[in-house]
Amino acid sequence: MSDRYVTPTPVHEQHVDGYGTVRIRPLDPEADAAVIHTWVSEERAAFWGMNGLTPAQVAEIYAHMATLDTHHAHLVLKDGEPVALLQTYEPDADRVGECYDVRPGDIGVHLLLAPAGPAGHRPGWTSVLLAAMTSYVLLVLDRHRIVVDPDVRNTKAIARFARQGFASGPEVVLPEIDLPDVFLPEKRARLAFLTREKAFPEDTGTV
Repeated sequence: MSDRYVTPTPVHEQHVDGYGTVRIRPLDPEADAAVIHTWVSEERAAFWGMNGLTPAQVAEIYAHMATLDTHHAHLVLKDGEPVALLQTYEPDADRVGECYDVRPGDIGVHLLLAPAGPAGHRPGWTSVLLAAMTSYVLLVLDRHRIVVDPDVRNTKAIARFARQGFASGPEVVLPEIDLPDVFLPEKRARLAFLTREKAFPEDTGTV
């Protein structure tokens, strides 16, 4: 693993034959701001809502998130190199909780994939990455169901979750959030859900 991304200590590690080792660790707002800023500044990441921000503003947003008990950000690494930003949150402490019937054991997820490198992503890699994320969220964190809320215009993300086994839910409007520390514009989203029973039919215990 690259020394630059050794810390903080990973909360999940999973080796996948033929692909390498996936590690998920807490995001370091200051140390990781530069790489996250590069990702969120691309046009393809417009749905993430951070286009136009400076690295310092990105660091500030994630430093604020690190003070919360309900929302968490993680850097996902493949063989030591950053490949995704994973955010988890409690739906009943988030605006999505106003748009569907939250069940005990639900957990919300936002996932931003890094851009492909010079060689491009290997076929099947996105599926492997989502499977590792699912293992962490449902098994390690011992949750029963994941909810995702991609923008309705983000057809690639919606299709990606469908291929991974997520069941399509309703189209909803997430209300605008305008607080001193957080501003989120209104968002039309397509909810989707993945239960632990669907993801791991033969193993619903913790790892």
